[in-house]
Amino acid sequence: MVAFGRVLREAGLEVGPGRLADALTGLDHVDVTLRDDVYWTLRQTLVSREEDLDAFDRAFRAWFLRAPVLPPARRREERLRVVRDASAEPGAGEAGDKETPSKTGYSADEILRHKDLADLTHEEFDRIAQLIAGLASRRPKRRSRRLRPDHRGRELDLRRLVRASLATGGDPAERAFRRRIETPRKVIAIVDVSGSMEAYSRALVVFLHALVRSGRGVEAFAFGTRLTRLTPDLHGRDHARVLELAAERASDWSGGTRIGAAVKAFNDEWGRRALTRGAVVLIASDGWEREDAGLVGREMARLSRQAYAVVWVNPLKGHPDYQPLAGGMRAALPYIDRFLPGQNLASLEELADVLTGIERRHAA
Repeated sequence: MVAFGRVLREAGLEVGPGRLADALTGLDHVDVTLRDDVYWTLRQTLVSREEDLDAFDRAFRAWFLRAPVLPPARRREERLRVVRDASAEPGAGEAGDKETPSKTGYSADEILRHKDLADLTHEEFDRIAQLIAGLASRRPKRRSRRLRPDHRGRELDLRRLVRASLATGGDPAERAFRRRIETPRKVIAIVDVSGSMEAYSRALVVFLHALVRSGRGVEAFAFGTRLTRLTPDLHGRDHARVLELAAERASDWSGGTRIGAAVKAFNDEWGRRALTRGAVVLIASDGWEREDAGLVGREMARLSRQAYAVVWVNPLKGHPDYQPLAGGMRAALPYIDRFLPGQNLASLEELADVLTGIERRHAA
């Protein structure tokens, strides 16, 4: 079901952990050997918009029935061909042509996915912000020590077993089981908002906004020449207003860069509060350090010892000729578990997938 959820997200549906949990609960109450039961259960729990029905049907046939589908590259070529044909035909987009607008919009989103964030117009950025808000709602999970009733569990629930046996004269006729629940793992996000990151920091702060709104256990910080906590300013709904508040809060926005000092400030103040322990730490920066690069290495070593995993996003990494030559970046690399690009929406989608799937330190 987790893999099928990823297929649906690739097809454009808004499918998060909550809907997958609802789908699994529904499947517990139907006969999973009957195709119709499975189909209607999943359609009822995973589809919320009428325009997604066709995409869901295609994904269901491809995943469960192994129906042949076009590979992603062929699908992209087909969408672009539809756009070209629609724009070339006389009267395209006029009233009466109901197919062209939706296909054109979908293809426009495909093009935006690979457009550099530094090259976006104001209208394109607003559209990208809406898409980012959907993909950043997913969170990494951890197994909690808490147990909940589950008939598939392996540990006996003695309290429920004894209570149920009272109705049968003390005979434990029905066994009750429990299993550990999964809870969202803490996420700490630290974004570079210095002048060298100005073209990308807005989109990354929108990503932080979506993370903070995904639930408890998320802390967001920004740094240029000093560290600033942004979490209280990222709870609103309007991303434009959130960006204004974040820029006001971070007085060093579009200024210089002191990565080592910022990470040290975080370790000294927040690391001592055990905020980092067991958390996934996300740092977004191009690695340009104007002061001592050695301080970056020392403080990243402290950070990595406490964190569950450290993910570093560098927008420059998405360019073909990029090499980590900046002093701060070279000093930080030995202590990074995932090193990812962040120059467009597609790379932020990859980041969301990586954050969701992180299970252990230094995994490939």
